[in-house]
Amino acid sequence: MAQQEARFLVVGLGNPGPKYENTRHNIGFKVIDELAKRWSLGSFQKKFKGLIGEAQKGATKALLLKPQTYMNLSGDSVREVVQFYKIPVESHLVVISDDLDLPVGAIRIRPSGGTGGHNGLKSICEMLGAEGFARIRMGIGRSPTVPTEDYVLAAIPMSENKLYEEAIQLAANAVETFLEENLQKAMNLYNTRKNHEP
Repeated sequence: MAQQEARFLVVGLGNPGPKYENTRHNIGFKVIDELAKRWSLGSFQKKFKGLIGEAQKGATKALLLKPQTYMNLSGDSVREVVQFYKIPVESHLVVISDDLDLPVGAIRIRPSGGTGGHNGLKSICEMLGAEGFARIRMGIGRSPTVPTEDYVLAAIPMSENKLYEEAIQLAANAVETFLEENLQKAMNLYNTRKNHEP
């Protein structure tokens, strides 16, 4: 019997509920929503402590996941999906998160790495017992005056909406390139964009 080809798992990080919907910390959810729209996903199901949907991109099957556990427990949801679908973590998982150390509008793709102090990434690494998975980091910048916790949970200001929207489109493009070609191609195409925005 032929072995079923592994699905890709695309995870966007954020916090559940309308209170957090348009905050900087939820940029990962927004990329998942953009991919769901592009791939005519229809609706997400409540399973695996998250909202999940399966879509077909060309010949490739991909699961889109928005963990609903709150950020610091994101790994619970990711681990359940990885175990149930037997996702090869190093080659078929990509996690999209916000990043304070990148300017607004920048995206940075890496094949693996540390957590950069991000609680969602930290939880996933702990639950999977691995750091060797692809991640797309979305720049949200920092505030010289607002404490970090308040800043990440604040609504995206109108003045930055265009930058965020462009970054969401680029990140979605990068995911599609990763799925249809490979991660290196996605890095070559999208790591240089927007990284010098003021």
